[in-house]
Amino acid sequence: MMDLQTLVLNADYRPLSYNPLSLWSWKDAFTALFLDRVTLVASYDVEARSPSRSLRVPSVVALKNYVALARSPAFTRYNIYLRDGFSCQYCGLRLPSGGLTFDHVVPRSRGGLSSWENVVAACSPCNLRKANRTPAEADMPLMTEPRRPTRYELHHRQPEFDHRQYHHTWLDYLYWDSELEN
Repeated sequence: MMDLQTLVLNADYRPLSYNPLSLWSWKDAFTALFLDRVTLVASYDVEARSPSRSLRVPSVVALKNYVALARSPAFTRYNIYLRDGFSCQYCGLRLPSGGLTFDHVVPRSRGGLSSWENVVAACSPCNLRKANRTPAEADMPLMTEPRRPTRYELHHRQPEFDHRQYHHTWLDYLYWDSELEN
């Protein structure tokens, strides 16, 4: 029970975020319920007990007040990999996120910033080969020009969810944009 997590939805019943998925510990979800900040949507078939009460552990909660989401996604390593399709932007090699590094197109030592427009996913060999040079100096053209993605673009680049790793009570809230079967 210690590793149970609760899916957190906005007041419109959509996840607060997909990358990463908006999750709380079940203890934080209980706290929010008792403080009347969220509505219970679904529960696990597991109970948490105190000396005087026993309550089912929340699996999905929705915020009572709508939280406006930032227009642009967070600048994170995972979101860079997601934007770049988990592919090296120099050679095109597709790797799992654990096999990628990130590279500053204009090196930081030469004034390059850590920003959407200057950081790309790269495999280790290409990153080492490019070293402290620009792509033109290293004769390593970029596959695509780096730019700030929208939340919508990242959501649609998200790898398919593995249905087995999510509790069945979460599924109706994770697939709103999925195509319906005939």
